[in-house]
Amino acid sequence: MSCVLITGCSSGFGRGAAIELTKRGHDVVATARRPETLDDLDVAARLALDVDDAASVRAAVDAAGPVDALVNNAGFGIVGPVESVALDDARRCMETNFFGAAQLIQAVLPGMRARGGGTIVNVSSVAGRVGGPLSGYYSASKWALEGLSEALHFEVGHFGIRVRIVEPGGFETAFDANAVRTAVDGSPYAELERQWEAAQPLLTGDGPVPDAALVARVIADAVESTEPRLRWLVGADAELAIGAKDSMSFEDFETNMRGLLGVTW
Repeated sequence: MSCVLITGCSSGFGRGAAIELTKRGHDVVATARRPETLDDLDVAARLALDVDDAASVRAAVDAAGPVDALVNNAGFGIVGPVESVALDDARRCMETNFFGAAQLIQAVLPGMRARGGGTIVNVSSVAGRVGGPLSGYYSASKWALEGLSEALHFEVGHFGIRVRIVEPGGFETAFDANAVRTAVDGSPYAELERQWEAAQPLLTGDGPVPDAALVARVIADAVESTEPRLRWLVGADAELAIGAKDSMSFEDFETNMRGLLGVTW
């Protein structure tokens, strides 16, 4: 049994991971900015945590006690053309998705290092490996998290600490509803948005959007596994996009994906 601290447990992947890891016998410390959203979670502890706030991070980590595994899941999406998105929104996205995770990592690492082990799971996205249109700033936040995670892997493996990057595709969560969107109606990018939205079923398939419970199980597997595996892909769309991109030049990847998705923009 281990103590697992998870950020962003009010819904989606974080809530699912808290439930799954509790079922597997772990002592889960579930956290969220609004702790009342955690009232119905049957976990070892429920704590308020704003990953953007250094004092909140320190208080939550102190309250949790020795943390054996950290799951950095808190984050939100931002949608719109690079030209149009308000940079204040972009900075806020980077603050939560990247620096929030970094604050938690810095808070738990000294204890893990002193105890000679631990696991850090950073929840990224297919957007952390493939920069799709209208997701430039969100992709940038996840690419930054991917780069940090790779470097961290090399730095802390010596101390017995494992680093994992979980890379989900599209799943049934509140992510889209919570995303910050910049309107493109009537803008030069309106046709791009139309084509990109029409292409989504070709990426995700015609069936229902996959349930987030699958990602929760992969997060739990990443926490428990001892195999030397950095990246954990989840979802057919993630496997398609990242597998294709990794197997060919970027120019061939672009040509093939445009043909597959019918994007002429």
